[in-house]
Amino acid sequence: MSNLIRLNADGVAEIVEDQWTRVIPPAAGEESIRKQAGKVVLFKLTGEASYTPEQIADTVIPATGKILVPLAIWQTRKPELQSRFAQSEVGIILATHETAEALQAEFNDINTIPLVAIFVERFADGRIFTLGNWLRTRFGFKNELRAIGDVLRDQLFFHKRSGFNSFLIRADRSAQEALASLNDFSQPYQGAVDDVPVWRRVNRT
Repeated sequence: MSNLIRLNADGVAEIVEDQWTRVIPPAAGEESIRKQAGKVVLFKLTGEASYTPEQIADTVIPATGKILVPLAIWQTRKPELQSRFAQSEVGIILATHETAEALQAEFNDINTIPLVAIFVERFADGRIFTLGNWLRTRFGFKNELRAIGDVLRDQLFFHKRSGFNSFLIRADRSAQEALASLNDFSQPYQGAVDDVPVWRRVNRT
């Protein structure tokens, strides 16, 4: 069964089949242990390279169908992907240590990208929420914005509030159970991408 949840045109969440194939570079060799403030860092830092040149060169890209490619793959192998991008068959994966500015710099119009997926390697901070919010508000992205990777039930409501409209639930969890989490709160007090603050919806005059 599919683990992809998507909001339809009416904002109703439903489980749908995933039409996109995620392109995953081969694993790198042994990585050195990184530390920050004396502690082991379990996630990539902003500005850190996503993949090595060898990983990028060795990545196998399906010849047909809709594909989701990491930003680093697009940047390096753009010539072979350009014709498929023109047919709306290429979406971009942005990792949480990458920036919305780096994504925008690759395209004259960010809304020519049919799908942007934000990948969480291991949920350890709120960068995915910031990226979603900025893509919707600062950069004006209007197409499908998907959360992928370490995506869990209790995060979905906040992903939606940050501008995401599709969510690929982690493979070891149930999308059916996760659906209910989008209704965990009926009236959030704070403002977000998906609504204005509740106090602004009350006429006090």
